[in-house]
Amino acid sequence: MKLPKLILTDIDGVWTDGGMYYDGTDVELKKFNTYDSAGVLFAHHLGIPVGIITGENTQIVQRRADKLKVDYCFLGVKDKIQVVKDLVNKLGITLDDVAYIGDDINDLLVLKSVGIAGVPSSAPAYIQKYASILCEKKGGEGAFREFVERIVGNNILEDIIYKIVLINQ
Repeated sequence: MKLPKLILTDIDGVWTDGGMYYDGTDVELKKFNTYDSAGVLFAHHLGIPVGIITGENTQIVQRRADKLKVDYCFLGVKDKIQVVKDLVNKLGITLDDVAYIGDDINDLLVLKSVGIAGVPSSAPAYIQKYASILCEKKGGEGAFREFVERIVGNNILEDIIYKIVLINQ
């Protein structure tokens, strides 16, 4: 598989289980799986930028993006395909150079348009049919990391891990 020049991802239902947790004081919580941070690390090690595109407009997602040094973070997006088109034009690449993982109706146009389309196993069947990569993991269980690992492939992945381990010793 040809490596993409950009990896984009939805958040709710991909990096999270899709649940939204509220307490009695108007606090909203999301649970992220730390496994997904390795997906960002692997992409960055290969020089591939990562971007988040979500319909939610919450600082929770921005904080996660900042912590992981995600290259692009688009919050409160109503038209995801337009954001993707604008970004690829800005970067001078094509939709075919993009890998995207999403899980629901608002991801459908992007999934149908990009070179590599992925979904977690928890995505509805009518969304899964547009994926070139169907992850074994559900959203919130490391599906983004699995998506990146499947794109990269075992040989390159082993090389990345070896270099990361040597650099950090």
